Amino acid sequence: MTATGAPHRQVPVRVFGGPTALFEYGGLRFLTDPTFDEPGDYWRDGRRVLTKTAPSSGGPADLGRVDVVLLSHDEHPDNLDDSGRALLAGVPLTLTTPEGGQRLGDGARGLADWETVELDRPGGGTVTVTGVPALHGPGAREEVEPITGQVVGFALTGEGLPTVYVSGDNASLDAVKEIAGRFGPVDTAILFAGAPRFPALFDGAPIVLDSVQAAEAARILDARQVVPVHYDSWAHFTEGRDELVAAFTAAGLADRLDLD
Repeated sequence: MTATGAPHRQVPVRVFGGPTALFEYGGLRFLTDPTFDEPGDYWRDGRRVLTKTAPSSGGPADLGRVDVVLLSHDEHPDNLDDSGRALLAGVPLTLTTPEGGQRLGDGARGLADWETVELDRPGGGTVTVTGVPALHGPGAREEVEPITGQVVGFALTGEGLPTVYVSGDNASLDAVKEIAGRFGPVDTAILFAGAPRFPALFDGAPIVLDSVQAAEAARILDARQVVPVHYDSWAHFTEGRDELVAAFTAAGLADRLDLD
């Protein structure tokens, strides 16, 4: 639930493109899934797997201080690219999946579902970051994770602070319902969307929320402000700004959508 005495206010978020966004919360500066490489192809085993189609709106030099990276997962370059990996070395703490925390080593900590970490605020008090469920594809966890790997989302709370939810690469509305039951209503939801699809995976079903699902997630969370990310700058994203606006308008939630 929203922290006792917390005002229902929105958190300003700067979006850089793809899944990367920067926001200040409780005096700490948080960055989601850092991706700052120039446009180009990513290859694995001699095969092109992903293509970045547009540059970020800014680079690492534009970030200023970053206290914490909230990394949904480290295995895919559209969530952590070469520039993002280099950036992690200068950030005191990266919160990510349990497996990712082991792979990334020093400075990284994995959070299992509902596991929390308390972060000291510069002016006193703490921010609580809770790892929350996320599934990178449709279906049950035991069917999805062997194909696309572990993913984690995050809920941020603190005394006198609004509630922030960062979905990560989640495709499960059932997970969103669980999160809403513990933390709703949410003041600011940073929702990963874009309906990324690969014909060879899950019969071409989206492996992250599509636009209609993102609007439904906003309704479930009773989110006052929704900042979509992860819907542009990559070739495998099949829905963009227009589809998001249409879906939120159809759901009667256009006034919650923050695309600026």
